[in-house]
Amino acid sequence: MKRISILFSLITLLFLAACGDATGEADGQTDEPIQVSIGVNGVDGAQWPILQDKAAEEGIEIELVEFSDYILPNNALAQGDVDLNAFQHFSFLAQYVVESGNELYPIGSTMFAPLGIYSENITDISEIQEGDRIAIPDDASNQARALRLLENAELITLADDFGLFGDPTKITENPLNLDIVPMTAQQTPRVLPDVAAAVINNGVAGQAGFSPADDPIFRETSDDESIYPYVNLIAAREEDKDNEVYKRIVELYQEDDIAEAILEDTNSGSYLLELTDEEIEKVFTDLKNGE
Repeated sequence: MKRISILFSLITLLFLAACGDATGEADGQTDEPIQVSIGVNGVDGAQWPILQDKAAEEGIEIELVEFSDYILPNNALAQGDVDLNAFQHFSFLAQYVVESGNELYPIGSTMFAPLGIYSENITDISEIQEGDRIAIPDDASNQARALRLLENAELITLADDFGLFGDPTKITENPLNLDIVPMTAQQTPRVLPDVAAAVINNGVAGQAGFSPADDPIFRETSDDESIYPYVNLIAAREEDKDNEVYKRIVELYQEDDIAEAILEDTNSGSYLLELTDEEIEKVFTDLKNGE
């Protein structure tokens, strides 16, 4: 009888243990963090370790995957090599989606980095002279953005159908006969000794030692919706645009501690800008439709 009792007890314990394991799995209780990889152009931004720490507290382990150019992060996302990416603005993503056919989608806004005009030879935009050379980025979206900035500075006039991806052939008036020279974005700071001015991307300017808040002789402002195409974003594959974990990462990014880190890290040259889901959908749809 004693042997039977012991055997029964052992069977009972094994049954309860099995039930306990099944209950834990059913309740979603697990010690394994959710792995999420994010493709970026640089891992040294002050916001990233803060985001990683906050996400880890919620069981999300973020891996940053660094890329050296502006095309590979989108290809990697489309191919499933990373889960998200965060390096581009709405206009750039829309252009990529239209040209590649890969279905990517902006699931949240991050920061706005105003484009600026810089110079080593003059201190005010009014000092631009007849025949001066102006360097601008040559990738389609930033080239158009740079030309818009020159128009806002009243140096040139652009055609009514300029759109979001216009180029120098769409200049209708150039009263100073400026020589506008497109080049790789990373080259624009290096040619400053040889040009009157250069339109330099915010991030490139910071890497070159400039203060994007203080050094431009003219720069974009954020007082209207026209800057929305140039707000940076977190992108996912369209099939994952409602993924709750990914959306939670966006929410964590848009909190005050990240906003403060961005301001401090960029010397107030960039700042957090939160768009609603409705604004995101409208901006992205309009851009893909060429509106």
